[in-house]
Amino acid sequence: MPVIECDPDRARERLETEGVEIRPGNTEHELWRAEWEGATAVAYEASVVVQGADPARLVALIEGGGGRAHVYFDGGSRGNPGPAAIGWVIVTGDGIAAEGSKRIGRATNNQAEYEALIGALEVAAEYGFDELVIKGDSELIVKQVRGEWNTNDPTLREKRVCVRELLGQFEEWSIDHVPREINRRADELANEALDG
Repeated sequence: MPVIECDPDRARERLETEGVEIRPGNTEHELWRAEWEGATAVAYEASVVVQGADPARLVALIEGGGGRAHVYFDGGSRGNPGPAAIGWVIVTGDGIAAEGSKRIGRATNNQAEYEALIGALEVAAEYGFDELVIKGDSELIVKQVRGEWNTNDPTLREKRVCVRELLGQFEEWSIDHVPREINRRADELANEALDG
């Protein structure tokens, strides 16, 4: 349960700017309450307490974002093309900030890899990170995003454009190819989604 030492009025302004509804507090000590994406923020005199299943997004809104995160992504299909799923993990100095996975229908392995990266970047942007260090075990995707390899397939070309547009939201970013062992959690998430 994160406790954010801050000016509650400034925190309220940030939340309202993002369209989060603010309600009166439930007790005389609570200045206000806000619920967003499965988490609740409660403001006190000099702090805001955030609780819930996924408090990190609400914390990022209150703190105004920023900072550096490591992003791991993986996608796969059974059949190529075939049933496909994605997995991704966002890690900060405080540990795992967010992770996710889902089935994406029928796709090739490369399409699933791109979808995993797109999903991770969308969430990283929501969290307001300034800098991303991205790691994936698909050399093709990494080199295409860097511009080292061409993208001849129209579907992959479109996905690469989407990735580059999303990356434009960050002050700094890098993307590197890593062995599957280093990308294990993202791989596990994608496989769990396929199996589930």
